[in-house]
Amino acid sequence: MKTEQWLLLNSCGNLILIARIKNIHLYLDKIEDNMQVKINAQWKELLQVEFDKPYFEKLVADLKVIKDNGSIVYPKGSQIFNAFELTPPDKVKAIIIGQDPYHNPDEAMGLCFSVPKGIRVPPSLKNIYKELKTDLDIDSPDHGDLTSWAHEGVLMLNSVLTVEKNKPASHQSLGWQTFTDQVIKIISEQKDCVVFILWGNYARTKTPLIDLDKHLVIAAPHPSPLARGAFFGHRPFSNTNKYLEDHGIGPIDWQLK
Repeated sequence: MKTEQWLLLNSCGNLILIARIKNIHLYLDKIEDNMQVKINAQWKELLQVEFDKPYFEKLVADLKVIKDNGSIVYPKGSQIFNAFELTPPDKVKAIIIGQDPYHNPDEAMGLCFSVPKGIRVPPSLKNIYKELKTDLDIDSPDHGDLTSWAHEGVLMLNSVLTVEKNKPASHQSLGWQTFTDQVIKIISEQKDCVVFILWGNYARTKTPLIDLDKHLVIAAPHPSPLARGAFFGHRPFSNTNKYLEDHGIGPIDWQLK
């Protein structure tokens, strides 16, 4: 496979050599030898133009420097693109947009609002479960793993895909928003009748990226307890399914497995 090479300064002022490889699997593996980054082949093809842009190359280089300097980054490499791996573009029916991954150990898994089984359910997700119960009479599971929603066609997309341990919002300046904004644009342009679920002021800033003539936006306050209950009552799950069925698309099974 043909590669290009270039030199850049790391944060210690040392020159480092990085190989620029067109295949995103191999290219992102340069962040760390054993990261084993995975991304669905359909997404890789759709997003290859973004992977080849200078901002993304700089993002990867900066992330490598951060890790080389000893910082712990979440989620682990194989889960950075977990939302894309679990929900191929042809299966997308809805998108829930989060901000950045959980910054505590063992919580981030590459799906917004989701934590692995065995990890305490975060307060915001508890409120999402309360709304799910009120809306569709679905009982809360004993875990916070939203993988089954991803398999149902819900793209669980954080705007920023990495974070440093115990440092919330630490990677907001790396360039991830540029990348995920393009993801939203691509879905808006290339698909029809997708439901965009925007919880909180930050998520609602993404509204201009969405073609409102082709898609449905469901917006509400953030599920955080800090919203003092303003999140409750907008029935996002039943309203999503009604819109999908009205447009001849099968509903989402919101029952968590």
